[in-house]
Amino acid sequence: MTLHPRARAAVAGRQRTVLSDRTLARVRREVDEATATVPGPPLPVPVTEVDANGVPGRLYLPQPAGSAAVPVLLYLHGGGWTTGSAAGWDAPCRRIALVSGWAVLSLDYRLAPEHPYPAAVDDVDAALTWLRGPAARYGIDGGQVAVGGDSAGAYLATVAAGRARDRHEPLVCQILVYPALDPGMSSLSYTTMNGYMLDRTEMEYFWTSFLPGSVDRTDPAVTPLRADLTGLPPALVLTAEYDVLRDEGESYAALLAEAGVPVTATRYCGMVHGFFRRPALYDAATGAADQVGGFLRGRSTTPPQPVAGPLPSTVPALSARHGKGAP
Repeated sequence: MTLHPRARAAVAGRQRTVLSDRTLARVRREVDEATATVPGPPLPVPVTEVDANGVPGRLYLPQPAGSAAVPVLLYLHGGGWTTGSAAGWDAPCRRIALVSGWAVLSLDYRLAPEHPYPAAVDDVDAALTWLRGPAARYGIDGGQVAVGGDSAGAYLATVAAGRARDRHEPLVCQILVYPALDPGMSSLSYTTMNGYMLDRTEMEYFWTSFLPGSVDRTDPAVTPLRADLTGLPPALVLTAEYDVLRDEGESYAALLAEAGVPVTATRYCGMVHGFFRRPALYDAATGAADQVGGFLRGRSTTPPQPVAGPLPSTVPALSARHGKGAP
């Protein structure tokens, strides 16, 4: 195992804040301020602020006006259910939209601890209902809807996929980027990978904020690793090698396969938690977004228009002035 030089620099330079309800407002500001921006102008995708049945979001529409209705990915940002926003995940959503030809709705679901479970889950359901109906005025094909997210957002995506199956409203596929799925934090990677941009103490705060004591964590509706996975949509599961969440994500991919669900699982070697939304720092973020886009393109029943020309890489070369491995 070899930690990527940029990841090594990020881990060494990280300043940790002890998470608590008292520090949360500051942490939320820091997460927004630390959003990795792509060098130069953002990728050219029209963006519209929308109200998805009372839940705000950003709708990325890569297809020109007047073209055929396009499939849509409902994307759910990470941040431990307590931090993060659609604005902070702008870069990967733009790239996914351009590579796939799909629209992407990035949702600002309600955050814990002010709004614990099931508030965010209910917001996702509301947005899915909106995408299947009223969103048609934006050129959305409500018959081709996928769901995805990273970390805490990937948890919401897995729950949404199960609930949609049970409502007989199947989704095209699910995209799970280093998903947080085990509130018991029982996997080996919590020991071997603790502290590489995410640690056990942080995850304890996230889970406790999202699933307070009144919630039964053994309920299969709450913990995806305990759920019935049969009949779920095809899945793409991406994990990071140096991540406490690595093992539970890969275990979930194996459980999906055992349940007969088509699944593609990829481990991004040398990467740490959070790499996916930072294309300005990690070249793997661009590759991962392109993998998501290609997976979506292959799942569309009406293939979207191709991407016009090659998309730029977003990672600058390592600076000799800063030394090898510096961000």
